[in-house]
Amino acid sequence: MTNEQLKEKVLSLYSGAQIAEGKQLLTVTVPAEELYSLAKKLKESDDTAFDYLMCLSGVDYPTNLGVFYHITSTKYNHSIALKTTTADRVNAEVDSVYSLWKSAEYHEREVYDLLGIKFTNHPDLRRMFLDDDWVGHPLRKDYSDPLNIIER
Repeated sequence: MTNEQLKEKVLSLYSGAQIAEGKQLLTVTVPAEELYSLAKKLKESDDTAFDYLMCLSGVDYPTNLGVFYHITSTKYNHSIALKTTTADRVNAEVDSVYSLWKSAEYHEREVYDLLGIKFTNHPDLRRMFLDDDWVGHPLRKDYSDPLNIIER
């Protein structure tokens, strides 16, 4: 599918999506509560078949946190980026996409560990790099650790 066809397809699945066209990918922004539903439709639809989660990244914004999902169809060789933000920084939550793409398991654990975004319905959401008793999330812009002389 071309980017224009992908754009039409996404809007037919969720009319409230905001779509920006980059040089290579479409970036589709949806509310956190709509992300899983749209991702599932994009994976299961015969004409999109997004069967591969290439990357999942957490982002720290001034008022909330966000997650980017780069997904690809190995059948049709097209890709898009899905983007969402949390309602706030304190109780940052997004539905897990692990049930759609198994590769999300470690990506979501990493984002949880380093940014503190909780992925609801994740089968094993626990710290990945830091000790269980570690306080805070070191990739947040407001993180400080006076013991290790980390200030932001």
